[in-house]
Amino acid sequence: MVKSTTSLTFYGGVNEIGGNKILLRDGDTRVFFDFGMSFAMKTRFYSLPFLAPRSAMSLQELEILPRIKGIYEFDPSLPTVDAVFLSHGHLDHSAHLSFIKREIPVYCGETTEMILQALSEIRRADLEFNVADLDFRSFRTGKKITVGSLEVEPFHVDHSVPGAYGFIIHTSNGSVVYTGDFRDHGAKPEMTLDFVEKAREAQPVAVVTEATNMTDASVSSESEVESKLNRIVSHAEGIVMAGFSNSDVDRLNSFYHIAKRNQRCLAISLKQAYLLDTLRRDKGLKIPCLDDEAMLIFRKSKKRFDKWETQLMEQYAPQNKIFDVFEVSKQQCKVILAMSFYDFEELVALQPTAGSCYILSSSEPFNEEMEIDHERLTNWLSHYGIPQYHVHVSGHMMPLQLKAALKEINAKRTFPIHTEKAELFAKFMRDVKTQVTRVEKCTEYTL
Repeated sequence: MVKSTTSLTFYGGVNEIGGNKILLRDGDTRVFFDFGMSFAMKTRFYSLPFLAPRSAMSLQELEILPRIKGIYEFDPSLPTVDAVFLSHGHLDHSAHLSFIKREIPVYCGETTEMILQALSEIRRADLEFNVADLDFRSFRTGKKITVGSLEVEPFHVDHSVPGAYGFIIHTSNGSVVYTGDFRDHGAKPEMTLDFVEKAREAQPVAVVTEATNMTDASVSSESEVESKLNRIVSHAEGIVMAGFSNSDVDRLNSFYHIAKRNQRCLAISLKQAYLLDTLRRDKGLKIPCLDDEAMLIFRKSKKRFDKWETQLMEQYAPQNKIFDVFEVSKQQCKVILAMSFYDFEELVALQPTAGSCYILSSSEPFNEEMEIDHERLTNWLSHYGIPQYHVHVSGHMMPLQLKAALKEINAKRTFPIHTEKAELFAKFMRDVKTQVTRVEKCTEYTL
């Protein structure tokens, strides 16, 4: 009997951080793992909001959206893919689901589905993010999913967004491990360690791993972040402004704990509040309740609000939870205000008092567009005499810990993706018993 061929083809995540699109073929079964947006490719051609893609054809023309037959809604041919599995809800792993044929099932963690559905409510209509009518099929750790000849086991891992998973995929030619994005220094390192152990037990023929942090790795943990935040906030005499990802629940928890410890309230945006309200349905997450006396909701100054914003404000207004910039300005020493760069127009009305500060608690700028925004952010803060702190912990494994994990998994072959330093990674791994393959885009690798 002739064995089925098993192969991997990488349509994204190659020589870039994010944009993961990994096709695993096992005989007649074809499954994608992640289907994310490539921010690096997009910023080569577009500058939002003034120059934005108008159609999927534009994205294909520029190879931002790969040419794959039988997978996109706009392609009249029959589906050629049996399923898509998502590792987590970050847009660089999920956003291009917008274009997937609606008859193709999308498997993801329950929390990931909640996040994507919530984002679809609070984001403006966007060509590259539309999850309406997708056939979501959610899972949790311990559930085995059969798709054609494949059996897929999802395992919860620690990352900077809740509901992140790694996968062990059992194929006709042995097991394949996909790490997704993971770390062992966050709030729940035990989940990642458990995944690594299960991956080792599977004796995989291949591991597809993220290798984001090969340079400028900064060693820290969420508990260290919380300790640093406390040292800053305890000395602040004015308002403390904080910039962090809406979906980073660990960081939200840290700011919430510090606010309470320093007799302050944490005021979050309507978007963050909506997402938090949605995630309350996940009983496995430990997150603050919006009813808590230490939680406020900050309403930006604008004349028109979306339907979801109006509903949220009507829900929490009776509890005196909704504050605008003028109300916040009267009690600056009692507030930590979650504020991204794109909210900085509010500073004109806020007029931060002396002794205020800004804490950037997300990744350092890593491309030219973000560098420009970071420069503008600094200009705003300088105008008001506000010092800036950077307190963050990466959502990705540190190099030595990644090497130790891969050594324990002990796969015959290793495919590094989600990195700009694949050559460095290959040299770094030269003393480990695994064949490191530096992948090329759209090339099929037989296992």
